Amino acid sequence: MADSKYVLEVNDLHTSFFTDSGEVKAVNGINFKLEPGKTLGIVGESGSGKSVTAYSIMQILAQAGRITSGEVLYKGEDITKYSEKEMQKFRGSKCSIIFQDPMTSLNPVFTVGYQLEEAIMLHTNKNRAQARERAIELLKLVGVNDPEKRIHQYPHEHSGGMRQRDMIAMALACEPDILIADEPTTALDVTIQAQILELMQKLQKELGMAIIMVTHDLGVIASMCDEIMVMYGGRVCERGTADDIFYAPAHEYTKGLLRSIPRKENMNKKLVPIGGTPINLLNMPAGCAFCPRCDEAMKICLTEAPEEIRVGDTHLASCWMNIKEAFENSKEA
Repeated sequence: MADSKYVLEVNDLHTSFFTDSGEVKAVNGINFKLEPGKTLGIVGESGSGKSVTAYSIMQILAQAGRITSGEVLYKGEDITKYSEKEMQKFRGSKCSIIFQDPMTSLNPVFTVGYQLEEAIMLHTNKNRAQARERAIELLKLVGVNDPEKRIHQYPHEHSGGMRQRDMIAMALACEPDILIADEPTTALDVTIQAQILELMQKLQKELGMAIIMVTHDLGVIASMCDEIMVMYGGRVCERGTADDIFYAPAHEYTKGLLRSIPRKENMNKKLVPIGGTPINLLNMPAGCAFCPRCDEAMKICLTEAPEEIRVGDTHLASCWMNIKEAFENSKEA
């Protein structure tokens, strides 16, 4: 294993789905680095490419999908070159994922305990009895009450919050270095959402793992991410710390997302939705992907994709407005 201070590096990743209608470029040149014990939030609306990015890392894409170019480095080693057998070892033991809907992710005809035990036995040398002990220990770790009884129950006998805890327990079975959480709180009420997020932060501190939090909800990641990456049309349009994104957004799409979130100070004001419809990935514009929905769009936005430029010490954005501003400031200086 190559020496690297990053547990995961994604370099110029491109993932496409090849359909009867043509090539859908779902991820179009993504770059990021993740350090051990850190949390990266990937945010964007449906179809922005955030979940496909996560599935590309795990290499669990649908049959029509494949990584067309780029690297995914785990501790310096490119896992896109792994065989399927090597990827099976990587999944679960090095990198685990919590899927969006725990009800459809758990098999309804097997008990929760059986499914946990299978995951443990697949990636370790434990026998069934040892796996049963570990399953009880994991359910206790994620805060499931009376785990000795719960392992004999079927998924439908658990509440939504408890099923999500079951999925987290399964993902942590082999204490992975990276945990990918794909919309882990979507189907949960606000109280349970807070409990799940708090649990993930607690487990991260205890186990030292890195987390990739994939969500459409900026509010969910505000307090727990070291870096936030905003995606649109398969590209990163802005990245920075939570303070950068929330208090000094530099891309018009990010500003639109923030305007559509209810806040304590604007409860009497009407929320402003982002106009237009999400981008058609089969017919991507030559320039900025957000251009057709942007009120500030300029002529150049239609024809040329903006480069990612630094707008702060920890803040980068891909928007012609920032490039124009930087150029004007340099002329004045």
